[in-house]
Amino acid sequence: MDRQQPAERGDYRHFLTITTRWMDNDIYGHINNVQYYSYFDTVINRFLIDRGVLDIHDGEVIGLAVESHCNYFSSAAFPADIESGIRVAHLGRSSVRYEIGLFIEGRERAIAQGHFVHVYVDRLNNHPVNLPDDLRLVLATLVP
Repeated sequence: MDRQQPAERGDYRHFLTITTRWMDNDIYGHINNVQYYSYFDTVINRFLIDRGVLDIHDGEVIGLAVESHCNYFSSAAFPADIESGIRVAHLGRSSVRYEIGLFIEGRERAIAQGHFVHVYVDRLNNHPVNLPDDLRLVLATLVP
């Protein structure tokens, strides 16, 4: 199996800078792998909230993570600013595949990259729904 190569900054459509915290480091002196998934979640949800298409408290439609994956290429440690890039690789009827790249500030190659697949559901019954039109329009801006 060929090892995946790190993506480049230009492969992503939107960025959010996330400041690492002391508690993100593990006993080995670098950011623990579980934190990378938190960064993935943060860049996706912050993007959607900032554009007014995700109401985490009262929205009728929410995205549930049904799949996630991460490849690690090099480490980072507190204190560092992580620039999180996102793009949409697949925009389905009720699902979205987000791809995320994490970069040390100013570097061109990702230190980690992965994906989240969200299925959008009715908050009350958790049944899949068609992506709302406003959400679909916003997500289309992330398609390369």
